[in-house]
Amino acid sequence: MFRGLTQEQLAGRIATTKANISRIENLKQGYTQGLLEACADALMTEPASLIMRNPLDRDSFWSLWEQAKPAERRRIMEFARGIAKPRKRRTAS
Repeated sequence: MFRGLTQEQLAGRIATTKANISRIENLKQGYTQGLLEACADALMTEPASLIMRNPLDRDSFWSLWEQAKPAERRRIMEFARGIAKPRKRRTAS
């Protein structure tokens, strides 16, 4: 259950069946780009999010990002930029 929706509720929002959603989640059936985009719209997220991360992992960066308020997101970005700066290489003396 993600965003409070069951498989059945998600299926109803995107005109497919619960069985199709279950098979896709269990890697027994492929999906189309259209289905991926419809699921993302119904779940209020981006298509890439559905295939790149586990939405149930509450400690993941993206889960924290989604819960953050705008001011908190700005601080997160400032912190991330600070730790992601390229380091100068030390030269051997």
